[in-house]
Amino acid sequence: MSDRQHSRYDCNECTFRALSCRMIAPEEFELVRRTSQQLLFKKGETILKQGVKATNLVYLHKGIVKFTFENEAGKTIILTIVTGPILLGGANLFFKEINLFSLVALEDCEACLIDSKAIKKLLVNSGKYAIMMFEESTEMFKSAIFNFISLAHKQVHGRIADIIIYLADQVYKSHKFTVSFTKKEISEFAACSHENVITTLSKMNKEGIISFEGKVLEIKDYKKLLEISKHG
Repeated sequence: MSDRQHSRYDCNECTFRALSCRMIAPEEFELVRRTSQQLLFKKGETILKQGVKATNLVYLHKGIVKFTFENEAGKTIILTIVTGPILLGGANLFFKEINLFSLVALEDCEACLIDSKAIKKLLVNSGKYAIMMFEESTEMFKSAIFNFISLAHKQVHGRIADIIIYLADQVYKSHKFTVSFTKKEISEFAACSHENVITTLSKMNKEGIISFEGKVLEIKDYKKLLEISKHG
């Protein structure tokens, strides 16, 4: 990473620092600050790689990332998509010493790579901080769980509706947004074929539920989309 451009994010404005210092003293957090790297990741770059030894947590200050899992057959599944600010990869502190999945930038991202050893030292000395870190590090799994419930119980049109609602409400926080990824990635998220995604989006477009021109998606009939999600 020697040629990677560094972020100039102000540590004093860091939401992770503010969150941490509710549980530990600012001078204790200094260990985290000293051992962290502020980095910029370009769209498409891998931030954490599945199967590699886990040495860092990631605090995503800004940007959108996808969590991907590659199974033994080489098929890639998108577990979830999240936006900053959020703590990522923290499950490795409690469960595994290798990365369980890959974390890939869907757009240019500003992030801090936090040394896991530094965090573990603080966790040993503060039970409250350990609980907070556990809660924060598992937060992103909620959306992954909901996505798998959708995959298990819904047809393709219901899954696509769920994904559009999730992106609008949780990622872009708007009913009109520029999609940061491809239709192929939508198919990986919905666990269906690329053709099914195109057909379903085209149908929703014709019925006036959404407008999808180029990369810009707009929800025109949110109520109808919720109905599709509910009965899909």
